[in-house]
Amino acid sequence: MMHLEYLIPLTVLIHLLLAPSTKVEESFSIQAAHDILVYGTPTTDINTRLRESYDHLTFPGAVPRSFIGPLLLAGVSQTLVAVLGFHRAQFVVRAVLGLFNAGCLVVFARGVRRAFGGWAGCWFVMLLSSQFHVMFYASRTLPNMFAFGLTTLAFSFLLPPKEAKEAPRRQRLAITLLVFSAIIFRAELAILLGTTGLYLLLTGQTNLINLIQPFIISSFVALAVSVPIDSYFWQKPLWPELWGFYFNAILGSSSDWGVSPWHYYFTSAIPRIILNPYALLVLIPLAVFNPATSRAARSLLVPSLLFVAIYSLQPHKETRFIFYVSPPLTATASLGASTLSLRAAKSTIARLMTLALVLSVLATTLASSAMLLFSSLNYPGGDALSHLADVLANDPRSDVSVHADVFTCMTGLTLFTTNPYGVPYGSKQPNGVTVRFDKTEDEETLKDPEFWNSFDYLLVETGTTPPSGSWETLAVVEGLSGLEILKPRDVDPHDAKVRGHLVGKGEEVAWLRHWVRLATGGWWVGPRMVPRIKVLGRRESSGAKPSGSFGV
Repeated sequence: MMHLEYLIPLTVLIHLLLAPSTKVEESFSIQAAHDILVYGTPTTDINTRLRESYDHLTFPGAVPRSFIGPLLLAGVSQTLVAVLGFHRAQFVVRAVLGLFNAGCLVVFARGVRRAFGGWAGCWFVMLLSSQFHVMFYASRTLPNMFAFGLTTLAFSFLLPPKEAKEAPRRQRLAITLLVFSAIIFRAELAILLGTTGLYLLLTGQTNLINLIQPFIISSFVALAVSVPIDSYFWQKPLWPELWGFYFNAILGSSSDWGVSPWHYYFTSAIPRIILNPYALLVLIPLAVFNPATSRAARSLLVPSLLFVAIYSLQPHKETRFIFYVSPPLTATASLGASTLSLRAAKSTIARLMTLALVLSVLATTLASSAMLLFSSLNYPGGDALSHLADVLANDPRSDVSVHADVFTCMTGLTLFTTNPYGVPYGSKQPNGVTVRFDKTEDEETLKDPEFWNSFDYLLVETGTTPPSGSWETLAVVEGLSGLEILKPRDVDPHDAKVRGHLVGKGEEVAWLRHWVRLATGGWWVGPRMVPRIKVLGRRESSGAKPSGSFGV
């Protein structure tokens, strides 16, 4: 069992390796970690230096976010980045977060094993590792995932202890962690704090003093950490999660990003998080209705599901907002799986149900692997940056200017990927070249022909034509557009190639599709890839084209 637990961090790292790029929702924390690593934390002329160098004061986002997470990531990653090189800094930063969350899940898994037995611990690891969403997002720099590890540790402290006298201390630790999660990272976790505390009270597992004391102390400590640090980085008095709560819950502005029906979390999000229908339809009900496990199952389920039910009142919903309930729900399923395993030697029905469980885990693992492979194709901006780095390596100019459009920035461009040497913006790299990236979004500015005359390269969506200048298409980057089924007589869309040539994941998929169709007599069932981004280079005045380029 001890060795099986290593499957959790291994799975997290595999997801990171196959999908190392980021998307826009991760941008604040990843950019903040970059700026802390590159520029440090100034102690003199603070306002001017932060505004000149830190990305968040230029692109603040809809609501301010806490710097606590990025600051911790940068601090832990600093030595590793120095050893491995800054060109691997983004991977290192994400790996640190992913391994932290994986470590918290390992602690929870060991708690399940101690509390409920070896079979329960074993099945928890297998059921969790075969899920997609938690493994995929564990290393992604979202506020939810900074909070995820803390809530998972809190849940581990609420598992039945070896000795009853340990319970009050462990409950206080759980309340402390939930308070820190809510005050610093995600305000909605105050609901989970409330449902957890209420359940402990109503079931007689604790008393009001044991809840109020750690709540008050940890609230003051969390505020004493968040407010000064975040006020420093934002250069104004600020408690980020209070502002986020006001923006999302009071003003209802989060609805601008879409609304979902009240049942979305129960009918869509939770099934996708757990992923294994056998766990939801068989194992969890078995644990709830089995007298031997029903009390433990209720203690795992009730606070989490009550949190989801109350949070469902918020119109804007996203699956990642309730990732925190994955460990307790999976632990409940592992109780049911353990019951089947223990009965398998004596019951034919239990043996058959255990066989069905094994097959369901295998099927879920295959489905999760397919989801990972498909999801890795969703980052054309990252592929475009990788190809541009190869182009710049052969560019003889000492000063290069690049414009990246909004779509590129949303699908993989980060300060880490534009700054592989870790030098301050506008400084010369060790190879003597200065590369400047522009991320202008203002539509009026983009319509001005003069604006485009200052750039040597453009990363723009396919279909975009710069209003001025003469440009070469150096490469085309494709992205995922659903599932594709090709029959033997269907024409491969890449047999008649349009202007530009493929790079990145699109090139790999095209190669794979070609050989699969040769081997299967023309059949292909796989990802449909469509052009997303063009890498454009300014045409030389002499009319000579760079090697490998195509006309616009």
